[in-house]
Amino acid sequence: MKRSLTALAVIVALAAAGGGWYCTSKQPKREGEIALQQLQAPVSVRYDERGVPHIKAENEADMYRALGYVHAQDRLFQMELMRRLARGELAEVLGSKLVDTDRLFRTLEIRQHADKYVQKMDKSSASYKALQAYLDGINQYQDNNPAPVEFDLLGINKRPFTVADTISVAGYMAYSFAAAFRTEPVLSYVRDQLGPDYLKVFDLAWHPQGVIQQPLASNDWQDLNSIARLSNDALAEAGLPQFEGSNAWAVSGSRTASGKPLLAGDPHIRFSVPAVWYEAQLSYPGFDLYGHHQALNPVASLGHNKDFAWSITMFQNDDLDLIAEKVNPDNPNQVWYHGQWTDLQSRTETITVKDAEPVTLTLRRSPHGPIINDALGESAGKTPIAMWWAFLETDNPILEGFYQLNRADTLEKARTASEKIESPGLNVIWANAKGDIGWWAAAKLPRRPAGVNPSFILDGSTEEADKLGYYPFSDNPQEENPQRGYIVSANFQTVSPTGIEIPGYYNLPDRGQRLNQRLADNSVKWDLSNSQALQLDPGTGYAPRLLAPIIDDLRKAATNEQEQALVEQLVSWNGDHTLDATAPTLFNQLVYELARHAMGDELQGPFFENLLATRVLDVALPRLTADADSPWWDNRSTDAIEDRAQTVKAAWQASIAHLKQTLGADPKSWQWGTAHTLTHNHPLGQKKPLDRLFNVGPFAAPGGHETPNNLSHRVGPAPWSVVYGPSTRRLIDMADASTALGINPVGQSGTPFDKHYSDQAQRYIQGVYLPMHLSDSDVAAHTSSTLTLMPAR
Repeated sequence: MKRSLTALAVIVALAAAGGGWYCTSKQPKREGEIALQQLQAPVSVRYDERGVPHIKAENEADMYRALGYVHAQDRLFQMELMRRLARGELAEVLGSKLVDTDRLFRTLEIRQHADKYVQKMDKSSASYKALQAYLDGINQYQDNNPAPVEFDLLGINKRPFTVADTISVAGYMAYSFAAAFRTEPVLSYVRDQLGPDYLKVFDLAWHPQGVIQQPLASNDWQDLNSIARLSNDALAEAGLPQFEGSNAWAVSGSRTASGKPLLAGDPHIRFSVPAVWYEAQLSYPGFDLYGHHQALNPVASLGHNKDFAWSITMFQNDDLDLIAEKVNPDNPNQVWYHGQWTDLQSRTETITVKDAEPVTLTLRRSPHGPIINDALGESAGKTPIAMWWAFLETDNPILEGFYQLNRADTLEKARTASEKIESPGLNVIWANAKGDIGWWAAAKLPRRPAGVNPSFILDGSTEEADKLGYYPFSDNPQEENPQRGYIVSANFQTVSPTGIEIPGYYNLPDRGQRLNQRLADNSVKWDLSNSQALQLDPGTGYAPRLLAPIIDDLRKAATNEQEQALVEQLVSWNGDHTLDATAPTLFNQLVYELARHAMGDELQGPFFENLLATRVLDVALPRLTADADSPWWDNRSTDAIEDRAQTVKAAWQASIAHLKQTLGADPKSWQWGTAHTLTHNHPLGQKKPLDRLFNVGPFAAPGGHETPNNLSHRVGPAPWSVVYGPSTRRLIDMADASTALGINPVGQSGTPFDKHYSDQAQRYIQGVYLPMHLSDSDVAAHTSSTLTLMPAR
């Protein structure tokens, strides 16, 4: 027995040692020397206490090559997964459950577009050379180091990263902005199947010209619904970020304590591990920038230095149209276009599947764009639905635009750089130390025929689906040094200086109005401290606005003293979603039940689930509660005609019953922090027990849906998992940019078991801000280790 126990102990010790060696071999190297090919001079990489690299090079090419190397050390698996998602290659490593996602992305033509786009790029431009050097750094790291643990678990083979991969990932980013996929099928169904009286709550103009002349069959409606579902699920199943919204503001020196502009920004993106942004300070003689980078992109999407700073939010303009084509009854491969039958283009692609036979796709394109219901394969209906998408149709020199924005120290340079961002639509909010602030809604806006409402499926057999060119950039919403002394951007509908209408899927105005109300207070001098409080504001005026018209109905619905007290709690509630409050829990459950009881009978099953994932529901619910005569209140599944009071009562009773069953009989246990939690999910953490190794959380989460601290969940029953929120929080006072503050939601590193994998997660949820070291003396004082990259001999 002693010999057996000794042998077992030796085996355990060897296994532990082997496991320790294995994990250690995968960790980033942050000190010592490493030789890199094509470096012209040594490059210093100083890592601070958060694992942020501060790269100091002698020239631009060396700087970007070093960035690629250290970025790959921390985020190689993220880079791999994002390019596979964008190019429709996930099933090759994740198996048959990702075939539908791959099929969708192949249908979107991102892969095909990227390959063609690369051929047209100016290979002599500084931005292209920067990208080439950056990708070379990534590939040198990949070629000379052990693969990440995720590569081993999934059996991923290494292959070089290319310029086409970077352009493809830009396409994925643009797609994740495109709310049309989730919204247009639902709105078109409401309009064409339920009628204009049901459409009123969505606050859309009624345009008879937009009605599809060729009626859709039932299986075509199923197509549209399936496309919406597939679009909504694709990124979630891949465990990758989806861009959802954002806050940003710039305040002039006349309104700040320091007398210089102050910039704040917190882009709202789906949470994941690793986090979306990779922070790095890059410098060589004549250039210095602290930037937030996306995977496979050498230029910063957010950045600052001592001279200027900028942030971005989603413009929310509608740059994607869905178009129902009229098919030739004698030839299913022809559609009616501009007065004649026109052939559909066709191509074949093959998806490699890890655990099954390859899947061959036949993908078609009409003159309007790719036929997206080909993503459904053989189950697709008879009506081809084409997609016109600005990302595929414009020149879109977005890499060059951001390259210039990384160097834009004047209003003119920032404006010129922003004009090159054509898709996806972005708001660029900018400030400099000289005292200027500016905002440009960056997108190439298409001219549509008069009267066409792109919120609905368009009729491809008429001219309503045509594009009549593009508006000049001067028509885009924008401001420079406004007299009021501040600019705020929060995804709400903006106004063109020339008065053109800009269709879009804009967020609720409430979040922007709340920020604007506070920024408009001339008695406040803004600094880093009160700006933190504004970014962390957990409140909203949406709740009181939605509840006000139905308070009497709720009071009548309460069946006992306990419920009466809960109603009065909602009446007196100011909309703050704090951890210890119970009112937000009750309100958010009630929101879901109101939607379900009012709309679930008309939009049964998947159509209702898709509605819950759209922004138009947020707009609809306050309009619905304010309209006692809306036809939505009647329950179609009964013979009686229900009114608002009856439906509100049913929603109230269902809310109370669900919360008691889920969170406990005592309403005191319904605290928001118990019901509303954040877990950062890794793509491999969706399977047990890997969730314990790779996921980070859960954490009790303050804030909520469309509060300034936009830790947002999907509309649904309690409990709620936070889906998206501030992907970073940044504050830069241009009086001294070296005092800038920020935070990463999880950690700088994407390497499991690394000390920087999740070291910021707890502080993030607590609203803590950390220094973004900029000055050389500050970086030196906070250097934890130094890695020197040397030219290979």
